[in-house]
Amino acid sequence: MSDIEIAYAAKKKPIIELCEDLFGISKERLEPYGRHKAKYVIDEEPLKSDLEGNLILVSAISPTPAGEGKTTTTVGLGDALNRIGKKTIICLREPSLGPCFGIKGGAAGGGYAQVVPMEDINLHFTGDFHAITAAHNLLAAMIDNHIHHGNALDIDSRAIVHKRVLDMNDRSLRSVVVGMGGTANGFLREDGFDITVASEVMAIFCLAESIADLKNRLGKIIVAYTKGKKRPVLASELNAHGAMTALLKDALNPNIVQTLENNLAFIHGGPFANIAHGCNSIIATKTALGLADYVVTEAGFGADLGAEKFVDIKCRIGKLKPAIVVLVATIRALKYHGGLEIKDLAQENLSALEKGFVNLERHIDNVKNKLGLNCVVAINHFSADSEAEINLLKDKVLSMGVEVSVAHHWADGGLGAEDLATKVVESIASSSSKHRYLYTDDVPIWGKIEAVAKNIYRASGITADRKVRDKIEALQKDHGQMPICIAKTQMSFSTDPTLRGAPSGHVLDVREVKVAAGAGFIVVIAGNIMTMPGLPKIPSAERIDVSGNGKISGLF
Repeated sequence: MSDIEIAYAAKKKPIIELCEDLFGISKERLEPYGRHKAKYVIDEEPLKSDLEGNLILVSAISPTPAGEGKTTTTVGLGDALNRIGKKTIICLREPSLGPCFGIKGGAAGGGYAQVVPMEDINLHFTGDFHAITAAHNLLAAMIDNHIHHGNALDIDSRAIVHKRVLDMNDRSLRSVVVGMGGTANGFLREDGFDITVASEVMAIFCLAESIADLKNRLGKIIVAYTKGKKRPVLASELNAHGAMTALLKDALNPNIVQTLENNLAFIHGGPFANIAHGCNSIIATKTALGLADYVVTEAGFGADLGAEKFVDIKCRIGKLKPAIVVLVATIRALKYHGGLEIKDLAQENLSALEKGFVNLERHIDNVKNKLGLNCVVAINHFSADSEAEINLLKDKVLSMGVEVSVAHHWADGGLGAEDLATKVVESIASSSSKHRYLYTDDVPIWGKIEAVAKNIYRASGITADRKVRDKIEALQKDHGQMPICIAKTQMSFSTDPTLRGAPSGHVLDVREVKVAAGAGFIVVIAGNIMTMPGLPKIPSAERIDVSGNGKISGLF
């Protein structure tokens, strides 16, 4: 069966009853969205940081067109931990409509390791992304309105940095002109759209720990600069942050759904893994840690981007303490890193696998020796994997002193990941690891970029033109204490997406820097990064349909 057929066949339980039965969550804490979705109503005060649950991060090798199955592994591991008697909740990001109708076709796991109702999760869900889009665009409208009615803040219309957003891939909106048609329609200027998941409002939403914190962070968003002195203009100066918070108030409550095996899953927020930290909300993670013994979460893209940002941004801001990292790899993807093309990946090739292993080896070394965390490797099994390939990969991982498990969760659900779950629990119990940040707050911005580039990407150094260097110096004065978020290609350790394996000695060229003052980090752009993707030649939207009885097909 297809993923969506498996999801439709699932024996879902009423979410209110499931929450009460599994974790004693009272009905008063929950706002139901139908029978199988609910929001967990958060307290007014921020959640505690000294939470008892063990936080497990699922990350992966550098992504390839062959796929790695990070979300599927997160779901399968969560189900497996529950199967072996560990009270576990999984925490995921919400899928964006852009990739769902673009390349991915869905992002709720796959096979027998899914979260359901997957058709709702992949589409409008509980409306969180619509609320974020509305809040972001309200601020955009208030900027133009302020200028139209006299511009008391002296905003330079050429220095507005807050674009509009839409949760859809639409390359035609990357650069637009607004205000056409005369003075009644505002002033004429160039503008553009980003996708909603690239919005700073999204990043803030996932880093805020209470409504008060959310409002405070929204007020700090830099929307533009003034004429002459180039002073930053904040959203709070437009009195926009209160109304934006009102739009986001209900969305800030994390969403609860279930896996195919009727275990709880928090799915909340979804920032881009390049331009932001690529993790679900701190509120959802901390709520889960307060309820469960084990919490399994993920971070976007490979460990060079996702795990690094998870530690240096999310854990730093949220004061979280990860217990272990599960690194997901597939034999197919490692053979691709070893030089094979997609059409050849189903054939046994020990030489390509051995050559491509350097990618996994680099990620293991980064997690253990740079970020200071124990790790277990999960080999996400595909039917074409040969026994010789599996044994070779296991031997090479074990030779590095790292536990490894062949996981069959896609085909067998939690049962297929029990060995992985057992090894994760044993590893957490046998040796406690304490994460390390790659840099301290007081390291200058340039030094922070250098620390990530040299230690994680294995670059020989970093470069930037004079204009970028001057901007870094300017940001250092007021924002130098912030962590950095490097946006680069996810396909390689370098900024060249065609360099597979584990390239080293390359130079990280910083093309642009900007501050996300409300989110609390500096965005560093290296290479060609799109914040408004386009649709592929044959988008997933062409395969998605609805039957006469209302059943959706084509999501996967």
